[in-house]
Amino acid sequence: MSSRRKFIKQTLASGVGLSMGEYSLSNTTASQSSAPQIILPDISILASTPPDISFIPKRIASWWTTIEDLQWSQKSIRDKIKRRAEAFAEAKIDMAVNFGFHIRFDFADYFGQLHGFMANVCEELHKYDIKFMDHYSCNHVQRPKNEDDFHKLHWSHRHHVLLFHDPIAAKYAQYEGHLFQDICEVDVRDGSRGYSMQYQMEAFCHNNPGFLDMHVKYLKRLLNEVAIDAIQVDDMCDYVGLAACGCKYCRERFKRDYDRAIPPFDDKSFWGDTSKPMLQWGNYDNPDFRDFLHMKVDGIVDHVKLVKMTVGGMPLMSCCSSTGPIVLNSISLNLERMAPYLDFFMLENVGKNIRSIDWVRMDAEALHQKDIARQRGNVPAIALSYTIYEKGAYLGWALSRFWGVANWSSTLTQRLIEDPADAGEMEEVIHEWNNWEVDNSDLDYRKGKDLVEVRLVSNSYCRDNGWRDEEGKEHWDRLKAWSGLLVKHNVGYRFVRTDELGDATALKQESTPLILDGVASVSDRQFKALSSYLATGGKAWLALPFGTHDERGFERSAPLSKQLLKAYGKRITVINSAIHSDPLAELIQAKKFSPVIRQKEGDERWAARIRFNNGEFTMHFLNRAMEAVPHPHIKDNKKIAILKDIKSSITDNRLSYEIRMDTLPHPRYILKSPELKDKSREVISGKGNKGYQQVNVDLSGINVYGVIQKG
Repeated sequence: MSSRRKFIKQTLASGVGLSMGEYSLSNTTASQSSAPQIILPDISILASTPPDISFIPKRIASWWTTIEDLQWSQKSIRDKIKRRAEAFAEAKIDMAVNFGFHIRFDFADYFGQLHGFMANVCEELHKYDIKFMDHYSCNHVQRPKNEDDFHKLHWSHRHHVLLFHDPIAAKYAQYEGHLFQDICEVDVRDGSRGYSMQYQMEAFCHNNPGFLDMHVKYLKRLLNEVAIDAIQVDDMCDYVGLAACGCKYCRERFKRDYDRAIPPFDDKSFWGDTSKPMLQWGNYDNPDFRDFLHMKVDGIVDHVKLVKMTVGGMPLMSCCSSTGPIVLNSISLNLERMAPYLDFFMLENVGKNIRSIDWVRMDAEALHQKDIARQRGNVPAIALSYTIYEKGAYLGWALSRFWGVANWSSTLTQRLIEDPADAGEMEEVIHEWNNWEVDNSDLDYRKGKDLVEVRLVSNSYCRDNGWRDEEGKEHWDRLKAWSGLLVKHNVGYRFVRTDELGDATALKQESTPLILDGVASVSDRQFKALSSYLATGGKAWLALPFGTHDERGFERSAPLSKQLLKAYGKRITVINSAIHSDPLAELIQAKKFSPVIRQKEGDERWAARIRFNNGEFTMHFLNRAMEAVPHPHIKDNKKIAILKDIKSSITDNRLSYEIRMDTLPHPRYILKSPELKDKSREVISGKGNKGYQQVNVDLSGINVYGVIQKG
């Protein structure tokens, strides 16, 4: 899973027809000459109704599996399950997530043993009231094309648990009568089966009814044979990318839904410069290409709907390593489109090497996905962090605390070419931090409300239509820059995303200013809602361009910014983009914005964030100047040293703040941190300048995280 971010970075019910009463997939045999339309019922009520979730995970951990687990029910494996379940309970883990047997249909011949093993895991975990989430990728089989890919697969992806068919057996590999080779995507270049170079996998087509029939039948079997509590259907995207799919089902869907045709691969007006890496293909100036991207996501969203209809009230989650940049269009990864049919939301966060300490770059993604979860009905948002050693687990735990989300801690068994001899077990590396939390600061993240001083507008229309400015910067570049500035200045913020921007009532519910930086694609509905918000006294900070294109990517005759400034110029502060300067510091210096937190003394590299948990004031600190201590010998597959320990570059840890509040709710506050063990420090608080409270806190000896809470 951690390779997803690398993948993006490197580019900058049974029968012939599947029937479940409420929907049908008819004519699913591969021999049919015409592609059937997939008919799904209207389940839009899911999008407007918050899910009824029976349990809320807080402290999650990966349940690692290896190929020997297929030898279940041998006594040694049953005994191992018992021991680990007990250790998970001692580590205060409340949900375990299967990690391994990932490319699920590679194990189609062994589902009996696999399900027996997982049923045994569920049985033991449930004795301690620990929930179990299955986690797998449904739409791939691993099929290395050559010897180099074979070795690359075993070098990079041992953690999947590898057991795949050789080229001869692969011709006959199937499940429930569907030959895998018959349901694969089709490469638009040469008609071959769609292949992911990054993962050495052949991919099934989300629009292929045979694949959907097979997946639903598997899901039904899984639910019947294993008492799982939740499910993560991973990789709801397309890692073959823009090289696919040219199958008859995709071609007919594109014609049916968009009245367009997929052109030959040599059509540069559609495919763009194909001498570049695949993730950079495509001509966004061509509306046909933009619609092709939309159609690909449509198929994935329909697949997610189908999964949700099958699992019913069971919590459903998918992957997401990112939600912001344009490059996601190339792999059809669109969490916002899937969100109405999901119950948990997960961000793949930091990795295991020394670069993990650079956490500020992830703040935008974390709060973006937190807002997606909030808009879904405040369902669980989960940050997944990878580690090898205890301090990496602590960093991931601390980030989840700072962001106010659930923590999923995961060691990376078999992720390196060779497992370190001193690597801890999953339950060992998270034990100390989880137990400290339960004993000292058991805050319920879903009852936490961040202090919000500004609202940062993120409009997915800009990403969907591939908008970039004259310097090649995209909307998300500006949002990341803003996030970094807001963290630097300790200003609380949240995102306003596409739908909320088009809802005047929602915009008016808060008086905090909207930040509009590079919001080029704007719909008429959004413009009307924003105008209504400004007309009733709302404020906005505007960095051009704004409204140069509509929501479908077509250029407007005149930018909407002209109308907006003419009508509501007094309510709008025109600023420079955050990618060119620090407009926040300029606004503060000009007294056009006054932050709630003003630091008076101490090193400013301690990031501070105020959150009200159940109405109680808390203030979380996370170090922006951590020093990574590398393992002296062990490196990851990119030759980057593994994180072994964490130190701090900060020496002045006696911090003094003024907080713009008439009073603090309680007379006594204390500082807690896992680095202080069970001890605490008094926080000196009292009246400051008019309208402010003075807060003095000593973070000496703390390298990573601390929290002020009621004493």
